[in-house]
Amino acid sequence: MNTSRHYHITTFGCQMNKADSERMAGILEDMGMKWSEDPESADLILYNTCTIRDNAEQKVYSYIGKQAKRKQSQPDLTLIVAGCVAQQEGEQLLRRVPELDLIMGPQHANRLGDLLEQVFNGSQVVATDSVYIEEDITKPRRDSAIAAWVNIIYGCNERCTYCVVPNVRGIEQSRTPEAIKAEMTELGQQGYKEVTLLGQNIDAYGRDLPGSTPSGRHKHTLTDLLYYVSDVPGIERIRFATSHPRYFTERLIKACYELPTVCEHFHIPFQSGDNDILKAMSRGYTHQKYRQIIDKIRKYMPDASISADAIVGFPGETEAQFENTLKLVEDIGFDRLNTAAYSPRPGTPAALWDNQIEESVKSDRLQRLNHLVSQKAAERSQRYLNTIQEILVEDLNPKNPAQVMGRTRGNHLTFFSGNIEQLKAQTVKVKITETRPFSLTGVII
Repeated sequence: MNTSRHYHITTFGCQMNKADSERMAGILEDMGMKWSEDPESADLILYNTCTIRDNAEQKVYSYIGKQAKRKQSQPDLTLIVAGCVAQQEGEQLLRRVPELDLIMGPQHANRLGDLLEQVFNGSQVVATDSVYIEEDITKPRRDSAIAAWVNIIYGCNERCTYCVVPNVRGIEQSRTPEAIKAEMTELGQQGYKEVTLLGQNIDAYGRDLPGSTPSGRHKHTLTDLLYYVSDVPGIERIRFATSHPRYFTERLIKACYELPTVCEHFHIPFQSGDNDILKAMSRGYTHQKYRQIIDKIRKYMPDASISADAIVGFPGETEAQFENTLKLVEDIGFDRLNTAAYSPRPGTPAALWDNQIEESVKSDRLQRLNHLVSQKAAERSQRYLNTIQEILVEDLNPKNPAQVMGRTRGNHLTFFSGNIEQLKAQTVKVKITETRPFSLTGVII
């Protein structure tokens, strides 16, 4: 193994992918490789891909095409496609881009080292069969030195009609509470201050682990896990994502309220504000149920920060149904909302329906929704004006080196003047002097 090799990873898509990329970077560094900021000077290039939206997939192909050309003059360049596009396309990717050395689905992230051994011995490898995910012993190379992702459950058993995740990430597999706590403990020892627990459907955590209490309640729920890991030394803040409204319980809300390390920040996608569309999506809840969850959170924590995901232009969506989504956004007032126009994904039921919405209608709806989102976010943001917020300082403001930046417990990016050498990784009190839809400015107290 040539130790002077340099690697470059480009990550598309969700936080799960970012976490996978960090783990794979950890493996490559264990193998003696060094990170290269510039893909052109790397001799191993890994694209960790996402298939949720069509344009993400197209982007991947244009990136790969460029490197495939380079490989014709540099035959020792190693090209890897990992993640969800790899899982979905498998062998077909090789037919489209024969220069690829390794195609690996997300469940194989921990096996990157073994798979590369085969590549360096001259094989072209496609690893997309479903495997049991081995407990992860590799040390991720984290992108931040302050906040880290920790996977607690892989895969998803839901069958939303628009979503490709169950096909590409496999069935739900929870890690044991002990393994999660051990990883967090080590992060605490390394100086990390914040951990985000990750799962495609995090409320399903523990359903596949053995054991339940005499009352019949399962003893390994996300709520139990939060109580179990809430006092890891050094870890000052805990977040979790992504939640599914169908499994979101009052017991979980209470835990977030009671545990000082768990942030008042909830990411609960609603996808549509219309019950018939929710039914067509197979989401398994109504907009009324979603509203009740938000009401309950705000009963316990009136200032909690709430973010969500929404899709416009789902097959068959009428103007009136779209307006129900607008109404939900108007009524709730989200701090942040990730929005997308529906795009048909291969192998999903909704892709085959013949009531697809025209692109022009989708983009019109997306624009109208985004406009409302930033209006509501600006209103919600004003509740912070002249308040004192705890900010965990992460970095310099890239646009103004005289300022540092960090996040509130509600995950609002906040800028203020300060010296990064003194303040990095510190939690400081900041008085908010200016609010914008998605960020704040203040002065340190």
